[in-house]
Amino acid sequence: MGMGCGHIRRARRKRYLAAALAAILGFAAAASCPAQEVRLGTWKTPQTIQPFFYEQFLPSSIQPRVFALTNPADQKTALLAGSLEMCGTTLAHAIHSGAQGEPVVLVAALCNRSSALVVKKDGPVQRVVDLKGMRIGYVPGTMHEILLREALARSGLSAETDVRLMRVDFFDMGMALAGGGIDAFLSGEPLPTVAVEQGYGRILAYPYYADAVGTINAGMLVTRETVAKRPELVMQLVLAHARATEHLRTHPDQWLKRAEAFGTPRSILEKAAPNMELAWKMDAEFVAKTRALGHRMQALNLIARQPDYDALFDLAFVRRVAARLPP
Repeated sequence: MGMGCGHIRRARRKRYLAAALAAILGFAAAASCPAQEVRLGTWKTPQTIQPFFYEQFLPSSIQPRVFALTNPADQKTALLAGSLEMCGTTLAHAIHSGAQGEPVVLVAALCNRSSALVVKKDGPVQRVVDLKGMRIGYVPGTMHEILLREALARSGLSAETDVRLMRVDFFDMGMALAGGGIDAFLSGEPLPTVAVEQGYGRILAYPYYADAVGTINAGMLVTRETVAKRPELVMQLVLAHARATEHLRTHPDQWLKRAEAFGTPRSILEKAAPNMELAWKMDAEFVAKTRALGHRMQALNLIARQPDYDALFDLAFVRRVAARLPP
């Protein structure tokens, strides 16, 4: 016996209402599901700023929370403790971690360049070789120590016998130079440009040597466990990192405006900008430069052995990102 038209209409209406209710409930469930918080570490410098922009380039299901730490070593410690999912680090610290067998992986570059050797503005030093017998401020175990020793060696100077290396905190170097406590220092931007603009310093050299370490500086670090168990999260973070980097490169006003909030005047940041390169790409040449850095660290007794560079680097994520972004 056939169903009447009224029954058909009522059945259709029930199905429509059921589908609509299911859609509403599904939307409500999705809306009530909290976004996954992802904890990121970096430090408050213009050249390590990208994590502060990740939120613009991540899906709504991922909510980044950025922690600004003053010491790259502290970031790595927090990463290994499970307090961060990703953090920035200097390549020197990454090599040190790898040499100790710590389960860390570099998945993207963070910045290149960003260093300078500074002397007194009206002092007698015109070339690196003129630093013989002088006091140079540095922070042991950093990229800057390695670059300083490289610059001295290329000018025929021994860091042990020809100059006096003095341990000075980065943020005290300017005062020490201006006050006569040291004759030179090597540090990261914007401190060299601050010294120039405030009238007590002069940039003697940018310590980049293509046949050695080159301009590499820092990268983004995750744990080996995160790569193995949460590769799609790592992919989303590297993609956001790359997009943030490219965005800031093409929108320098946004980059410097955000960096100004860290306490450095805009005028100084604009002058320092040519010596700061935001980065995300890593390739075989990048790895080769990092190996060269590791060998210099071992020669300086900063590490006892070389890390396993195949384990320290995972280029798969930047390669996948490169295939997705415009050339």
